[in-house]
Amino acid sequence: MAIDLDRLEPGVAVVTVNRPEALNALNGDELKLLIERFGEIRRDESIRVVILTGDGDRAFVAGADIKAMATMSSEEGREFGSLGHAAANAIESLPQPVIAAVNGFALGGGSELALACDLRIAAENAVFAQPEVSLGIPPGWGATQRLPRLIGPGLAAEIILTGRRVKADEALRIGLVNSVVPAGELKPKALETARAIAANSPMAVRAAKQLMRLAFNGNTSRGLEAELEAFGLAFGTADQREGMAAFVEKRPASFS
Repeated sequence: MAIDLDRLEPGVAVVTVNRPEALNALNGDELKLLIERFGEIRRDESIRVVILTGDGDRAFVAGADIKAMATMSSEEGREFGSLGHAAANAIESLPQPVIAAVNGFALGGGSELALACDLRIAAENAVFAQPEVSLGIPPGWGATQRLPRLIGPGLAAEIILTGRRVKADEALRIGLVNSVVPAGELKPKALETARAIAANSPMAVRAAKQLMRLAFNGNTSRGLEAELEAFGLAFGTADQREGMAAFVEKRPASFS
C-alpha cells in the first residue's frame, strides 16, 4: 500500500508514505488512504504517539501530484484541496502527538503535512518549500494559516510569496523544525522522542495537546479556562495518582 501503518513497539506507531518512485507525492487516492490511517490511529487507544515519515532518503513528501493537478477544473481543484485539508486536519486534530521525521524534500503539500504535526525532526538533507505560487496557485493544504503561526508572519510571507527553498539548517534557525540530525540518525532520533512522550501519562499528553491547539486560535481567555478545567479533572485519575506516587517514591511511573 502507498500509506503504511506499523506499530513499531508498544505505544508507538509509524505512518510511512510509500511512493518513493514519485518522491512520495500524493494524489487523491493516497490522501484518502492517509486520512483512513489516521482514523485507525484515533480509534486505537493503545497508540500514544505517532511518527510520520516518507519511504527512502530522498523525500518526506514532495507535495501533491502535479501531473494529476495539471488538468483539474476549478471544482476538481477545490475538491482536491479539501482532501489535503482533511488530511492535515486529521493529523493536527489527532488526540495523540505526531512527530514528522522529515527525510529529504518536504515541498508544497509535504511541507503542509509536516506543519500539521506537533513536532518536526529533520535530516540534514531536508528541504522545505511552498512553491505553489510558481505553479499559478496559492498554497492549498494549510500553509497560509499554519506557517505564520509557527515562524511569524514576515518570514512566512517571504517563504510563501517567493516560493524559495529552506534547507535544514535555516529551518532550525527560524523555528520551522525542532532539531536537525544526520540522515542516518533521523529515525532513531524520532523514535527516542516518541518514547519520551509515550512514557508520560497518555491522558495528560492528550489534554496538553488539545489545550495548546486552543492557544493557536488566539482566544487566551478561553484557552486558560479550558486549561484550568482539564487541570482540575486530572486530579483523582489513575494517571495522576501513579505519576505523583512515583515521584514521591522516587521510582519511574508506570502509566496504563
